[in-house]
Amino acid sequence: MELWGRMLWALLSGPGRRGSTLGWAFSSWQPQPPLAGLSSATELVSHWTRVFEKRGIPEARESSEYIVAHVLGAKTFQSLRPALWTQPLTSQQLQCIRELSSRRLQRMPVQYILGEWDFQGLSLRMVPPVFIPRPETEELVEWVLEEVAQRSYAVGSPGSPLILEVGCGSGAISLSLLSQLPQSRVIAVDKGEAAISLTHENAQRLQLQDRIWIIHLDMTSERSWTHLPWGPVDLVVSNPPYIFHQDMEQLAPEIRSYEDPAALDGGEEGMDIITHILALAPRLLKDSGHLPGQEADQQNCSGGPQTSTPSS
Repeated sequence: MELWGRMLWALLSGPGRRGSTLGWAFSSWQPQPPLAGLSSATELVSHWTRVFEKRGIPEARESSEYIVAHVLGAKTFQSLRPALWTQPLTSQQLQCIRELSSRRLQRMPVQYILGEWDFQGLSLRMVPPVFIPRPETEELVEWVLEEVAQRSYAVGSPGSPLILEVGCGSGAISLSLLSQLPQSRVIAVDKGEAAISLTHENAQRLQLQDRIWIIHLDMTSERSWTHLPWGPVDLVVSNPPYIFHQDMEQLAPEIRSYEDPAALDGGEEGMDIITHILALAPRLLKDSGHLPGQEADQQNCSGGPQTSTPSS
């Protein structure tokens, strides 16, 4: 368990980010002067890369490229038409880039600055303080899809498999599974109102709202689980909090200052929520359910113990 927590701490902190303080993150920002002589996308990327590097902003070039591309209506800088790289920008576009870059100087994550992010081919709305899905979360989705493909319910009747996600956040896991398993249904629960609202918004955005039941629920309250819709489930999936409580203050400012601590803090041993999930799983799964593959999943999903507990 300690290894999982340390791996995530290293992943989220990143090189050069340890020991940073909230005060430093905000005091380092100053209003930017007018960008005299800068007019093209390429010039602006280079300019803001230098500014970010000087201020110690992680992933400086990637941040500037995403911001400039977003203002020009593209997902990535590389996807822009080459003609747009050197074409002069309007004053409104320049002002927008300046404003978004100023937020990055305050250590706001790029996902929140842009207000959206791609996950498993889906464009999801992102707003603070809802947890931002990591690349390792995509590995969890792939693992679940492989598990489903090996079981009979993958080609079963409509509504199968029935999946429960504990701690849905932005809805990234639930909605990815729904989009790739057209017969499936999902029950998505989270104790955070912001997360519930965002999952609703993303489900509507992707037109998947008819196959997902989104519930505001604290999974540590056992009585709440007695009235789940649609009965016992085939799969329980979760990307639970597993940072050691004592490591929370060492996380990067992008995480510590903007993301919901409840989505990260796993308690003294990083196991608080995981213990609840494992204890509740026998009651939530169908009668034939058990917990195969749990240890393998925890070892193979880098970045922490992302959980998938299938019924047989």
